[in-house]
Amino acid sequence: MSTATGVTVSPLAPETLSRMRDAFAADTVLKRTQNAIARVSVDDLAIDHQLATALTPTVSHRIDDWKVTNQKKSGRCWLFAALNLLRAGAKEKLGVKDFEFSQNHAMYFDKLERANYFMASILETADRPVDDRLVAHLLRDVMGDGGQWDMAVNIFTKYGAVPKSAMPETESSSNTGRMNSILCTLLRKGAATLRRLTAEGDASAVERAKEGILAEVHRVLTLHLGTPPESFEWEYNDDEKEFHREGVLTPQEFLARYSTINLQDYVCLVDDPRAEHPKGGTLTVEHLGNVVGAPPVLYLNVEIGLAKELARDAIINGEPVWFGCDVGPQMVRKEGIWDAGLYDYSGLYGADLAMDKETRVRYGESAMTHAMLLTGVDVLDGETRRWRVENSWGDEGGDRGFYTMADNWFDEYVFEVVVNKSQLPPELLAALDAAPLVLPAWDPMGALA
Repeated sequence: MSTATGVTVSPLAPETLSRMRDAFAADTVLKRTQNAIARVSVDDLAIDHQLATALTPTVSHRIDDWKVTNQKKSGRCWLFAALNLLRAGAKEKLGVKDFEFSQNHAMYFDKLERANYFMASILETADRPVDDRLVAHLLRDVMGDGGQWDMAVNIFTKYGAVPKSAMPETESSSNTGRMNSILCTLLRKGAATLRRLTAEGDASAVERAKEGILAEVHRVLTLHLGTPPESFEWEYNDDEKEFHREGVLTPQEFLARYSTINLQDYVCLVDDPRAEHPKGGTLTVEHLGNVVGAPPVLYLNVEIGLAKELARDAIINGEPVWFGCDVGPQMVRKEGIWDAGLYDYSGLYGADLAMDKETRVRYGESAMTHAMLLTGVDVLDGETRRWRVENSWGDEGGDRGFYTMADNWFDEYVFEVVVNKSQLPPELLAALDAAPLVLPAWDPMGALA
């Protein structure tokens, strides 16, 4: 097989396979490793036990005094993390230690809006062939659970939020697979209909079809997730056993009354390590969003060191921080720890597996996969050593569901941090007003948590 460089890649020859087999058999270390891997987890063999045990969960600055949440078999981490940020202030206003906003309510409207957003994208690209790269991308990623910070803000701004008691979990909100597959089928069929009607040139038929598809999505969501309340009677007992009767509130009124932050004051900082995307500028991603007519997803590309500094300052000032990361690498889930050197796979396999952050992003090895909340930081002599993280995987891992992140892991695997715009230096604050660099829909920076 000829390549662009002129180098020919030959078929795998029997003598080549024989040489590799003989070399493996002659290596006694590899034989012992083979025996171990046959009976023991690779992770158990590759882990640095001393490093793992040294990563303690104590931190010098800690905000959380509440229980973790549980997204169960769903990909709603970005919504859980955003609502966990909001509840930090809400519980203080309510005078309660344990409180949750309804994640089901937020997901319901995200999916309904996302269906409308998908159809708008399909109609915008209706003149392209169905195997066009953008159209193929839209049809592949139709209706998952993931999202971004700005997408959460879009939902809260338009629909408010409600306590969990006003729209509790259902089987499908906690286990979204089947519901999502039905929605994907419905929307892909709808895409075929909309493209056909557009080609026929009947604008009124297109609009009727779009409204019909949206009504079907609404029906499916309501069957699976329940009917969102337009208003509800809010009564509760605080931790001093005092009864509060607050009357009838809309979701928008509830969020406005019990939120302590202005969502519009926050910006999502990203570490896009690719050299062609300069630091200090803004980025956006084509066709990334959930609410038609809402502001586009906007990132401010900064050095990871600055993102860490601003996150640390926010926590020291008493405010949790929403962040997005590539959650899987170098993690022990049971102990709830992350460290960039936790597993030595290169040493175990005798193969150099190391890549820097830019190479991992560029070649599809790493992207944002999960969102959580930073609720603590350990600082010694001005140096950040580790971070405390509120996850949304229940209370079985880590310190009752709170995880510990070494500072070196932040450098390598954190991609996004949300901070108040007031924390930005003047030059970065001014950069928010500049037109963003628009990345294609399939760019890694469009990955959803």
